Formats: sequence, structure tokens, C-alpha cells
Amino acid sequence: MRRWFLLLLFPLIAALLMLLPRAVVLPPAWDPTAPLDLRAPPGLLTRYKLSRMNREPGACLAAFAVSGIPLQSLPPQPAQDGCGIAEPVRMPGELRFSPSPPVVNCPIAAAWVVFERHGLQPAAVEAFGQRVTGVRHLGAYNCRNVYGREGGRRSQHATANALDVAGFTLADGRTVGLPRDWTAPGPPGAFLRSVRSAACQVFATVLGPDYNAAHHDHFHLDRGDWGTCR
Repeated sequence: MRRWFLLLLFPLIAALLMLLPRAVVLPPAWDPTAPLDLRAPPGLLTRYKLSRMNREPGACLAAFAVSGIPLQSLPPQPAQDGCGIAEPVRMPGELRFSPSPPVVNCPIAAAWVVFERHGLQPAAVEAFGQRVTGVRHLGAYNCRNVYGREGGRRSQHATANALDVAGFTLADGRTVGLPRDWTAPGPPGAFLRSVRSAACQVFATVLGPDYNAAHHDHFHLDRGDWGTCR
């Protein structure tokens, strides 16, 4: 209930801020129309600005530009039969993605940067006293329906609006992953649960082992319209 309340509250706050007289100059973090600074800690309008990226072409690329974060843009893949990527990019940053850096849409890349800086790395330092250096993933773009069913709605993966993450590599070479460490005692299990909680603050939907058997071995992260944290 609290999650749905916040999802409704953020657009209302943004609308009220936009009604302020033009003479009032808001700082970028409080200006709903200003690009999101991906380097800044998440604030009141972070989720709203991330959601704008799905609706407003160019808003995501503007956020990377104002943040000074290099981004490799790729040729668009026009939508066809519910599949395609409007603003494809290679996942940015210095983390080593295995088997290779995934191609995602720009809003997922933006959400990942915020999550990595302000959620993933702090969780690793708290649990292990060191940072994450690598990520093992199960893919991003996949032209298919939800759960691969023959019928039904398209998955968020069909537009590269989702990423499935299976594990992490630490600076000392240790690995922490699903499902092995989800119920592990001590730092590994605590770290994975902190990661899930941090992801829920940035992504619209986060699904993991507690959701269903199909997600027993990974976290599903997306920026779709349906919001849940399981």
C-alpha cells in the first residue's frame, strides 16, 4: 500500500512544483523538468524523473549528459509486433558484466546507475567491507511474452526494459549469487536482501526468489508500469 501511495504522490508533487511562478527558480533536484543527476543520492523526485524517461524521448540521454557519465548509444530497433528498443544503449559503468555488457533501453541504464552507486555498492561495503566489481546476468532484451507463454502480454524484456541479475563478484574474487546464497546465514544472505531492498527504491518492479519458482535464481529488475517488490 505504501508503495502505491508513493507512486501516486510523486506526480502530484511534481505537478504542484510546476505550478510555481516562473520567477521562482528551483534547484535542479527540485525542478521536475530538469534532467536527473544520476550521481546524486535519490531524492523526492528521483522516481518521478526516472518514470519520465519512459514517456519523453531524450530525457534519459539528457540525464547522462548532465551527469557527465559516458554512454554508448546504439542504433534504435524499431518496434515490431510489440518488440524493439527505442533508445538502446550498452550498460554503462566500470563493472564487468558476464557474459557481456547487456544491451538495454536507456531508462534501465539510468536506473541501474542510481542503484549501483547508492544501493549495490553501499550494501557490499556494509556486508563485506569491499565493493562489487562484476555482475552475472541472464539477459535483458528478449522478444517474448511473460514467462515465455504462447499467449498473453509482452514481457518487459521485449523492449529491453528489464534486466535479470543472477549474482555478483566482489573485489577479492568471491562470488555471491542466487539461489545459493539467498538463504545463507551471515553476510551473503544479508547482502542479497539489502540489494533487493535497494533495487526496490529505484526500479518499478523487483522480483526474486520470494516471488515464485520462476525467479528462484535471479532478480528481475524493470521500469515498467506495474510496481511491486517481492
